[in-house]
Amino acid sequence: MATILRDGATGWPEHVVCSTGPEALAAILLPHVNLAIWDRAAMPAVPDAEMLAEIEDITLMVEAARALPTMTDAMVAAGYPEAFIAPLANDIAAHAERLAQLLDRDTLAIRLEVVETDACRRFHSDYVTARLILTYAGPGTQWLDNADAARLCEGVAAEALEPRALAPGQIALFKGREWSATGAIVHRSPPIAGTGQRRLVLVIDPAADAPVPHA
Repeated sequence: MATILRDGATGWPEHVVCSTGPEALAAILLPHVNLAIWDRAAMPAVPDAEMLAEIEDITLMVEAARALPTMTDAMVAAGYPEAFIAPLANDIAAHAERLAQLLDRDTLAIRLEVVETDACRRFHSDYVTARLILTYAGPGTQWLDNADAARLCEGVAAEALEPRALAPGQIALFKGREWSATGAIVHRSPPIAGTGQRRLVLVIDPAADAPVPHA
């Protein structure tokens, strides 16, 4: 069972920053930080598991300034119930604009996916500069502190490690290998195959040619 930490909890490793304001995400610019978490108090309502089964995945490449109308149209086409479209599209657009400003990028890749398998079930680090991940429904992304990530590299079995997990609604920025070849955060999708659970997950990446940002 992965441990979920909230803002103010003890036990945070020094390479992770978490707070209840969006300014927490800017901590990803610090050299020693590879995971920045905005532990917000509330998030938009989302479709239930039965509704999620009828919804298509969304993949977009979009300018941040056009994220809201583009995402709105995509959610309509994907079969989202009308009551959820405006709140979710506005939330996603706000995160896209915030990430674009933080990383000084105009173009972003956005994915909004319904997950019911063990996609990306192995612990890994991403070949990106930074990746925003937000689980709207279902179990959140699991991550390792740097000490356990080092133990994994040394051959210790994943089952012997102590993964942490994001809570639904937490917005996290994961530092990737294109930013730091040796300091990227190690994480995985939570194993849910066979449990009947469904996750609704938002992933936003800067454009593929994004340069490494600096504080």
